[in-house]
Amino acid sequence: MGTLSLLAVLVLTLTLAGLSAPQAAHGQPNFIVILADDVGWGDLGANWAETKETPHLDELAAEGMRLVDFHSAASTCSPSRASLLTGRLGARNGVTHNFAITSVGGLPLNETTLAEVLREAGYSTGAIGKWHLGHHGHHHPSFRGFDYYFGIPYSNDMGCTDTPGYNLPPCPSCPRHGAADRVTRKDCYTEVALPLFENVTIVQQPVNLSSLAARYAEEASRFIQRASDSGRPFFLYLALAHMHVPLEVPLPHASGRGIYGASLSEMDMLVGQIKQVADRHGKGNTLLWFAGDNGPWAQKCELAGRVGPFVGAWQRQRGGSSAKQTTWEGGHRVPALAYWPGRIPAKQTSHALLSTLDIFPTLVALAGATLPPNRRFDGLDVSPVLFGWSDVGHKVLLHPNSGAAGKDGRIETLRLAQYKAFYTTGGAKACDGSIGPAEHHQPPLIFNLDRDIQEQEPLDMASREYQAVLPAISRAYAQALEDIATDNVSIADYSKDPAVIPCCNAQHVACRCQAPGTH
Repeated sequence: MGTLSLLAVLVLTLTLAGLSAPQAAHGQPNFIVILADDVGWGDLGANWAETKETPHLDELAAEGMRLVDFHSAASTCSPSRASLLTGRLGARNGVTHNFAITSVGGLPLNETTLAEVLREAGYSTGAIGKWHLGHHGHHHPSFRGFDYYFGIPYSNDMGCTDTPGYNLPPCPSCPRHGAADRVTRKDCYTEVALPLFENVTIVQQPVNLSSLAARYAEEASRFIQRASDSGRPFFLYLALAHMHVPLEVPLPHASGRGIYGASLSEMDMLVGQIKQVADRHGKGNTLLWFAGDNGPWAQKCELAGRVGPFVGAWQRQRGGSSAKQTTWEGGHRVPALAYWPGRIPAKQTSHALLSTLDIFPTLVALAGATLPPNRRFDGLDVSPVLFGWSDVGHKVLLHPNSGAAGKDGRIETLRLAQYKAFYTTGGAKACDGSIGPAEHHQPPLIFNLDRDIQEQEPLDMASREYQAVLPAISRAYAQALEDIATDNVSIADYSKDPAVIPCCNAQHVACRCQAPGTH
């Protein structure tokens, strides 16, 4: 009888070990993180019925899990990406606003990236697409844990091209013959062409935006193939140019949403291609996580995406946009899907409060690796949510100022369960040119998102509901600020020097390569 009891205990122990450590039973899984740029929550048909251009993403949702209360860690490019790759808010990792083409610094070198942790754990690591975390010296992705890099060092509008695509206002092509044909345009980069890197080498300047999506798909497929052939697990970080302006559209574009819809359809096809390649080389052992870096850039009018129901009505009534750069839901609630056949249940929708901050600790845990020491993390290991064991995410989620109002990176908005509190509000530049003025709120505006997803009417400060929830919000806010203040906090170098602008050939107009497309 004692032997049988011992056997039962052993079986139970092994069973529980298998549940708590999924990487042990399956070996180290592969990871593909696809980050779309300026995409709206309503740009997925699976989220918003009016959207018809995303059949591949909708298929991904049907075969995996839709994360409908998922948020970017900031509402603008560089801080959002820094948080994804460190699991830490900009208030901790130092990246509080965007880097420029003249930026000397980038993501502080004492911050450990997800790629560095996974490479140490035996992974082959690749970054394809937009970086925007520093391109000078050791801030370049080739020195931040990635074995392979192919992409542009910052946003696709931060340099002129010969394929300028669609933008508002429209930007001219790169000059070809010198000052005589140079056109200066406000909000356009006309002096230096947008470069394309392979590892540390500029292989094309200006990059051909018309073929960039195809090249990303091709390089991603090659990376997955090489990693599979090597027998090592891989981590691919694919940061798309879509849906950031300028939009490149394969003609003729037949979408009912015109240029934006055609570009959205191209992005959807690209994601479909990556899913096909992943299934071919590692189905059942590859987690594919799709998300957006922030909400739509509303000032681009018809070239901006859909926020779905997250319209930020309170702000819109006062002027300005409530999307990208703001802490309204349209600025940071982004589409997110997780796909892992056999591990993540199909046709599931999670309402857990999640963030791009969670990608770092979740992938580290699934890889059987350990988090870097001597720092605190804002993300959670949310694998129990992905595997359908739980629907509990963050109790508190912080939303940093991202350009519309308040000091960049400062935490003045937070979420507690269904309640969202604003200590500062403001609107980014809208399509009509209006900007919502910054307003400070003490005590805070509080919205109940369960009843008011449009953020239209804050709770009456005299109401029982407001009085009941305010103490919990105040405590959570004070604790969060104290936690950051006592952490190992980094400071990014935002100094600028024109000498660090990536330039293939300084002797040529706009830094043109003599033989574009070659090393």
